[in-house]
Amino acid sequence: MKLLTLLLSLCICSTSFSQRTKDLKTFKHYSVVTNKDTINYHTYAKKDIESTNVLLLYIQGSKAMSLYQTMKENGKTYVGTTLPLDFNLLPDNYLFVVISKKGFPFLTKMDEEFPVPKSYYENQTLAYRTHQANQVINSITKKYPNQLKKVIALGHSEGSDVVAKLGTINNGITHFGYLSGGGNTQFIDFITFTRNKLAKGLISEKEAQREISSILEDFKKIMANPNATDKYWAGKNNSYKRWSSFSEPPIDNLLKISKPLFVAIGTKDQAVAPESAYLIPIEFIRKQKNNLTFKSYPGLDHGFGKELENGKYEKHWNTVFKDFLNWVKKI
Repeated sequence: MKLLTLLLSLCICSTSFSQRTKDLKTFKHYSVVTNKDTINYHTYAKKDIESTNVLLLYIQGSKAMSLYQTMKENGKTYVGTTLPLDFNLLPDNYLFVVISKKGFPFLTKMDEEFPVPKSYYENQTLAYRTHQANQVINSITKKYPNQLKKVIALGHSEGSDVVAKLGTINNGITHFGYLSGGGNTQFIDFITFTRNKLAKGLISEKEAQREISSILEDFKKIMANPNATDKYWAGKNNSYKRWSSFSEPPIDNLLKISKPLFVAIGTKDQAVAPESAYLIPIEFIRKQKNNLTFKSYPGLDHGFGKELENGKYEKHWNTVFKDFLNWVKKI
């Protein structure tokens, strides 16, 4: 029960006795150090970095935790991770890169509490996460100037907003992946989900109006205190500073991207309203931009999984990831 509770607390997690341990040991660890900051990033290559020619930077969502967590119990080692990717799917010529959240080490112990660092809240913004990604890409491409033929930025959830913003400042990226992200401000999702509950008959019109009024009042409080790191909303680790920063509509940034862009949404996403995601192809059509590939995945949720009638849960992340890799290969 102890192990189950710990695993359920992870955002997107998988465990194993061998494969995840192998993946964990394959990572190499680096830092970009400036006068005011240190950005820790980690690389994974099936052979060695010199044998790769495609850089894939994965930008994770909003979970405040380390990339990997381990625990030993009854003589077995369990490995949890917030990275949903199956590294077996990565082509041999890919250099996979991921950045640690500010203040978090690469690895923590699953059964020991790691308090969220103050530095995490202070840098829990769209601007800072975009800065991190830009610095890491520039550092790697500068180190291997003639080696990388493709530079890919792939974001999921909050990370998709980062990818959109990154596309406005980094001209070296050749391909963009935008998974489980909307086109409108994140604020609209909460109103949309309330109206959807009303449409399904789950709440009354009066209840919907009361709920929406309360949400709007919360938004006013957030925007009146946009830099507050000691006030939280919709999650114990989501500060006002985070919400005000990520209230920027991604569509404004996505439309500035001229390179190939892959957007995917699950039609049963419960964190991002699919209606918001459909704004993206609509605006690209309206602006007559033809660099977008948009795919919706019927019945899949925010993490591209599906809850079955028998209570079981199917993971389909690999399906989406394969589609993305095939798209990159063709473009």
